[in-house]
Amino acid sequence: MIKIIIADDHLMFRESLAKILTREQISQVTGEAGSGEELLQLLQHQEVDIILMDISMPGMDGFEATRQAIKLLPKVKVIALSSLDSELDYYKMVDAGAKGFVLKNAGINELRHAITEVAEGRNWFSSELLQKIIQSMNRKPEQNTLQDLTEREIEVLKLVCESLTNNEIAKHLNVSYDTVKWHRANLLSKTGSNNTAGLVIYAIKNKLIDI
Repeated sequence: MIKIIIADDHLMFRESLAKILTREQISQVTGEAGSGEELLQLLQHQEVDIILMDISMPGMDGFEATRQAIKLLPKVKVIALSSLDSELDYYKMVDAGAKGFVLKNAGINELRHAITEVAEGRNWFSSELLQKIIQSMNRKPEQNTLQDLTEREIEVLKLVCESLTNNEIAKHLNVSYDTVKWHRANLLSKTGSNNTAGLVIYAIKNKLIDI
């Protein structure tokens, strides 16, 4: 069963979520943390596959806790939990390395789906939030079109959206690491994106991947 640690500064929320995950046989909750610092201590001796990470915690927030957790355990996956559908929080959590983003007002079925998808190596982001981001992008004037991208750049973009690293993409396409870096730099420039999260949103908007 998937091993999960819940990091949230609200004790009642942690305990309630742990009981639901256990009762519904969605996962095994191996630990709870009330802060980023407490989470990092837990990770020193606790087995975990996925961390359900609150963003707003006292002291070390969810962004830094995510970065530090992945640095400590590179294979661990993080799903952000937020009560706010903030575009900025989404971008910052993706940049920190989160593989999922679920709003706290979501039902248990959505959380179950998110945990399953992320555990199997895919991403899961709240459709409500993604639609808001896409609508926001649609209100902005287009700077580039899909036609600006080469076939190889589109191929690289799809692999980026699958959360592959530059090394993994290079092996998959049988090209050099530097070639992938060059394609990725071109993608950022042509799509007007600042980071990987921007590339993912561009791919969703242009229907290169499904949400």
